[in-house]
Amino acid sequence: MGYRVVVVGATGNVGREMLTILAEREFPIDEIAAVASSRSQGLTIDFGDSGKTMKCQNIEHFDFTGWDIALFAAGSGPTAIYAPKAAAAGCVVIDNSSLYRMDPDVPLIVPEVNPDAIDGYKKKNIIANPNCSTAQMVVALKPLHDFAKIKRVVVSTYQSVSGAGKAGMDELFEQSRNIFVGDPAEPKTFTKQIAFNVIPHIDVFLDDGSTKEEWKMVAETKKILDPKVKVTATCVRVPVFVGHSESINIEFENEISAKEAQDILREAPGIMLVDKREDGGYITPIECVGDFATFISRVREDSTIENGINLWCVSDNLRKGAALNAVQIAELLGRRHLKKG
Repeated sequence: MGYRVVVVGATGNVGREMLTILAEREFPIDEIAAVASSRSQGLTIDFGDSGKTMKCQNIEHFDFTGWDIALFAAGSGPTAIYAPKAAAAGCVVIDNSSLYRMDPDVPLIVPEVNPDAIDGYKKKNIIANPNCSTAQMVVALKPLHDFAKIKRVVVSTYQSVSGAGKAGMDELFEQSRNIFVGDPAEPKTFTKQIAFNVIPHIDVFLDDGSTKEEWKMVAETKKILDPKVKVTATCVRVPVFVGHSESINIEFENEISAKEAQDILREAPGIMLVDKREDGGYITPIECVGDFATFISRVREDSTIENGINLWCVSDNLRKGAALNAVQIAELLGRRHLKKG
């Protein structure tokens, strides 16, 4: 027996990726529904490469009663309205927005990192998916933390425009084209020109000068991994369509060598170590697109501190940073709580 699954926000980048990954991973499904706003009602949507198509339904009229799992990729506004309704109807919500991440009654899950925390989902019938930049980082940190106990993390991100949705991808494409033909490249989605540029600003500014994206990385890492770990982040938007990269500096309580870190990461779940100290012996964003793994390269010791390691972390933000992690949560939920047959 399979599950009855709803994908909310099915016409967006992440929603479509959720459908693709559900099909790719052969998630056990008896029935699937694609749901979005009234603007998308009636649109035909592919269920991955399965050959199956479905008509998008209007969330305003959708009844979640009798459905097992709802994967939400609709943003905080619609989620605030419809996630509680789905949860109250007995449908477990796995939410990709930031709305519930720091709610103490909602588990924030990366299955390779804190699978046991999912057991708390029954308090609200809601499970939160972390921020894209946080998800890939904690996958890399977890096995190293288990070995040598992390004290402090300094991370700089290089985040692709797909993190800002279709509008961000369209803006990079249009600006690049306009520059080549001599037309204006005025910013609309981003605060400055993104083509051939980098922007050290993602989400809104907070009172302390950090951005909300940077705050998310700090707060979410503490909730998922360990509240004692100190984290400081600088988040930067770069002119890459898909794939987030991170330069991570880690300070440990206990001794750890680069060789030990490589050996640990090589065997860790969800990680692919590609770390040859030669030209091209590392992974870049363009090579991670469409892959499930979080790629680690450039592992080396930091001689400026005791027990320090530097590494380079790359992942498809639409996958591990969003859709894949949500589907992995659904798989974990099925194994631990919603067993069929």
